[in-house]
Amino acid sequence: MAAAPQQANWMPVPQETIPGCPPGLEYLTQIDQLLVHQQVELLEAFTGFETENKYKVKNTLGQQVYFAAEDSNCLMRQCCGPVRSFNMRILDNNQREVIHIERPLRCSNWCCFCCLQKIEVQSPPGTVVGYVEQDCSFIYPWFTIKDASGDAVLRIKGPCCTCKFCNVEFEVLSADGTQPVGKITKQWSGLAKEYFTDADNFGVQFPMDLDVKMKAVTLAATFLIDFMFFEDSGNNDRR
Repeated sequence: MAAAPQQANWMPVPQETIPGCPPGLEYLTQIDQLLVHQQVELLEAFTGFETENKYKVKNTLGQQVYFAAEDSNCLMRQCCGPVRSFNMRILDNNQREVIHIERPLRCSNWCCFCCLQKIEVQSPPGTVVGYVEQDCSFIYPWFTIKDASGDAVLRIKGPCCTCKFCNVEFEVLSADGTQPVGKITKQWSGLAKEYFTDADNFGVQFPMDLDVKMKAVTLAATFLIDFMFFEDSGNNDRR
């Protein structure tokens, strides 16, 4: 079981009680942008042995808001690579799990309905607050962010192609897909880091007044995008 690092500049806990807000999501009421930094795993960088991903989630002041840790099977990581199933545990500064993400194993054939990617988001763990579902599409990748009832709240449109060696933007749009309301940006991390590791940095932007549960689901979408488009299948891909 992964634990959040003890030494970190954490964002102060909001003191205001917010009706209907899942415990631990109070931070998100004060935020319209998050920075997601994947930690470099030296064992993976030098040997190609796929390890569990870990991320620090920060606000624009550099204060850590959450720590995210993948929980997956070792054999699944080596054999299935970026399409592997996983649970993602997102912890606050008290090492309390406040968001839980579940991704089932599905192949990456994007044009087949049974292979479209989907994650379930819970907050607190055990209580579903929403889903991120890949849409069947051509040229541009599309995703739908849904609430716990399965109703569409937001959509995400990706670029026609992705490149590790530049910034890559995924637009966050209104439910009908017409109005931009935010974006998820995979940020260029420098030649050495991009070439020798698959540790990525992301910026996540959403409306300040967006429901905190949907902010949590949008954050979860960032991890799915990382695995689908930027996670290498092994060290051979970086040679």
